[in-house]
Amino acid sequence: MTAANGTTAPGEAGGWGRLETALRGRRRAGGKCFVPYLTGGLGDDWLETICAVAVAGADAIEIGVPFSDPVMDGTTIQQANDRALSEGATPQSILAAVRGAAADIGVPTAVMTYANIAHHMGYERFASSLADAGVSGCILPDLPLEEVGEWADCADAAGVETVLLAAPTAPDERLPRICARSRGFVYGVGLAGITGVRAELAASAVRTAARLKAVTDRPVLVGVGVGTPAQAAEVCEVADGAVVGSAIVTRMLEGAGPEGVAALVAEFRAALDATHS
Repeated sequence: MTAANGTTAPGEAGGWGRLETALRGRRRAGGKCFVPYLTGGLGDDWLETICAVAVAGADAIEIGVPFSDPVMDGTTIQQANDRALSEGATPQSILAAVRGAAADIGVPTAVMTYANIAHHMGYERFASSLADAGVSGCILPDLPLEEVGEWADCADAAGVETVLLAAPTAPDERLPRICARSRGFVYGVGLAGITGVRAELAASAVRTAARLKAVTDRPVLVGVGVGTPAQAAEVCEVADGAVVGSAIVTRMLEGAGPEGVAALVAEFRAALDATHS
């Protein structure tokens, strides 16, 4: 099946989408994947920061489209959402900026936002907007497996990879269904709670990774509660990679600028490369 943008639709015979291809490539080479989350529209230099983070070693970048009620996110990302919205960020403005910089970013991107935004725009239009902006994937954390069908069909048709989340509380029989419907990677949620940096990695993060790895060959990345390079390396003893948001966004909120945020990403990259070289 060929997607609207001329690529092979994610998950169809003939190939994976750009996001999954990149992550599988890192894994095939014996490495571990690193995907940082950055809030779109946060500050005047957010797009420059994304480009700098790509150069610093991100395999893909998760771009948050701010929403007024980010139910999965803790204080840090809520604050970033509020500030970006107050500065005038909209889904349209963020995607327009990404479209203009797609060639400069150089690695696959995935948008993370909430189902209300996609529904308000219309699933087909939202998926097409992502594809037109050069965005490879999309994460809608409040859209569960049982309700994802309509959105996922539109995303598949547009060539956008729908990344699904697997909670640590999910029963065993549910995990293969999540993995089968997910595209790009399977997002293992590290703990039962909201995003944020913790002093220690939750034991559930490694358990969730192991449970998912047992039922799928699709890349398994773990996020939520992974906040330091050491924690990323620890969870990647089992997982194929890590997603890190709050620690990255904290740097953005502090005004570290593209170089400061990229320096932190380079620390994560070095930790993963050192552990799994």
